[in-house]
Amino acid sequence: MNPVTARLLNQQLAAPQYSSPVQVVAHMGAMQAQEYRMMRWAVAMRTSRPSIEAFRKAYDSGAIMRQHLMRGTWQLITATDRPWMMELFAPKAKAVITGWMKANRIDIPNDEQRHIRDIIIETAGSKDSVTEQDFAQALTERDILMDKHRLSYHIRFNELLGVLTSGLLDDRKATYRLAPETANTIGRDESLALMARKYFQSRCPATFEDFVWWSGLGASDCRRGMELISQELHAEKWHGREFLIHESCRTHGFRKGSVLLVPPYDEYLIAYKSRDVVLPPEYSHKAHNNSGIFYPIVVHDGTVCGNWSPFRKTLQYSLFDGNAQLDLSREWDRYSSY
Repeated sequence: MNPVTARLLNQQLAAPQYSSPVQVVAHMGAMQAQEYRMMRWAVAMRTSRPSIEAFRKAYDSGAIMRQHLMRGTWQLITATDRPWMMELFAPKAKAVITGWMKANRIDIPNDEQRHIRDIIIETAGSKDSVTEQDFAQALTERDILMDKHRLSYHIRFNELLGVLTSGLLDDRKATYRLAPETANTIGRDESLALMARKYFQSRCPATFEDFVWWSGLGASDCRRGMELISQELHAEKWHGREFLIHESCRTHGFRKGSVLLVPPYDEYLIAYKSRDVVLPPEYSHKAHNNSGIFYPIVVHDGTVCGNWSPFRKTLQYSLFDGNAQLDLSREWDRYSSY
């Protein structure tokens, strides 16, 4: 098996199987959505016909949502998966965010959390969709002075408590709305099995360490999830490491010569610790830094080979190998016209 082409195929970056954004996000389980303007391309490029309007329709209807969840960071998830994912991931995410607060010497007492939560609920309930600025204005009107950093923690906690989720799609800034009241109806074991299945069917070949990193859960929970679907997984060695492969793994459909303009924070890199499968280690600093910042990348036949600029009017890129020649115009047209 070629692990590079297998990742392309199973991540729907080559020969995509799905036509709708909801299908893509459901297949992926959760998709990193750190960069608000680029998350839509991360989904669209995995559909058979990329369409910003299709993404907007799914997002505005609430069929897919963006919120803080795994590892305390932003993800896109489906409304269907949200109840069990919230129960599975929110406690660990809250602990992660609390740790960040302590590191920044920020303490938010319980009575403050309750008081601000009431204001957030009232503000979000007054419109179809609100912004962080709307929350800040509501606090100011009540003579509550709060810096942006502190307010962001309040918003994150209210997401993880199930109070807030994403609102209508804006061109540039995140919006919020009151989250639907839904109850989780499945047990923890079923949730762990679902998460393991979604991860390995969409990202294999992957290692156990990849899964632990991506999920943000403890190693014991990850092992339990894998045990529950053990009949669906098999192991293969590649360069001395054991990779796990889901029974649904796609191996056919890749066409040599493919070029992709991949957004920052994309699952193609961020979903793994074993990024060296597709990213030459000598160029890793050009794809991401040690602080968790991921850059837009050019991918040729599955291998990361350069960077590009998503927010320019014309195609601008640089390749790691200065002598390499690639025609990126067709992919740029696909991106700029979606």
